[in-house]
Amino acid sequence: MNLADKRIVVTGGAGFLGSFVLEALAARGVREVFVPRVEEYDLRDRDAIVRLYAAARPEIVIHLAAVVGGIGANRLNPGKYFYDNAIMGIQLMEHARLAGVEKFVALGTICAYPKFTPVPFREDDLWNGYPEETNAPYGLAKKMMLVQAQAYREQYGFNAIFLLPVNLYGPRDNFDLESSHVIPAMIRKCVEARDAGIPEIVLWGDGSPSREFLYAADAAEGILLATERYDGPLPVNLGTGHEIRIKDLAELIMRLTNYEGRIVWDTTKPNGQPRRCLDTSRAKELFGFTAATSFEDGLRQTIEWYEKSRRAA
Repeated sequence: MNLADKRIVVTGGAGFLGSFVLEALAARGVREVFVPRVEEYDLRDRDAIVRLYAAARPEIVIHLAAVVGGIGANRLNPGKYFYDNAIMGIQLMEHARLAGVEKFVALGTICAYPKFTPVPFREDDLWNGYPEETNAPYGLAKKMMLVQAQAYREQYGFNAIFLLPVNLYGPRDNFDLESSHVIPAMIRKCVEARDAGIPEIVLWGDGSPSREFLYAADAAEGILLATERYDGPLPVNLGTGHEIRIKDLAELIMRLTNYEGRIVWDTTKPNGQPRRCLDTSRAKELFGFTAATSFEDGLRQTIEWYEKSRRAA
């Protein structure tokens, strides 16, 4: 599929990952991209979605929009995270079908995997258990788009694909400590403690879990490769295939930010899922995606962006 001559709606295009997807679309020469803003199009509202499709007349919908946060935010908002994410996906896909959209690209989440999935996570293991409890409502809400996509393909011949990106990071991420994920939270804590001369930072859990991280620009490239080249029913992981323990991640960020204090692990807080690392072979086989950015290079660029934006503020 040549995207350059397509009309494309990117939900969440004003957000973190969305900004990189828009850049990647522009690099491909795409001219007709519509990004719905929440002030005009509340994607939880059916009538707003109908108006959106009538105004934009998309041939492709890339659904990135999500109500999302770290472990703390998920624990505080399980009902909201379930409802908002489920209702957006269900109604956006249904009305895309009714509007004759050519292709629907649904972004799931690594949180959809069972808590004790064998490592590396293979797509065939998605239904072999319940997700980790702190983010299960969010993960299950997003996983319902896989069920919907496969059901719509079977009954209506609707071309919807489902992608599972691992934890994302990069410049322009959310650095709000109330809702951020682990990398921006650690970067902010280290930089602020370094500049204020604070001798220690407090991090959640005990540092033993592992996580895999994908640079946001690489994720955007994977999404567009799938949009161009993949039209099948199988869910597909997007990641690097490499994991790092949270303890080792914290020490790496301390080194890259030149913070010389110490870490206090708050073991009264949850660790989350014990391990996360993806089998990325399906993405490579089906649409040729391999992550290009090394983890340390990506962290350096993220830290540089945060320091620059902090100085500007």
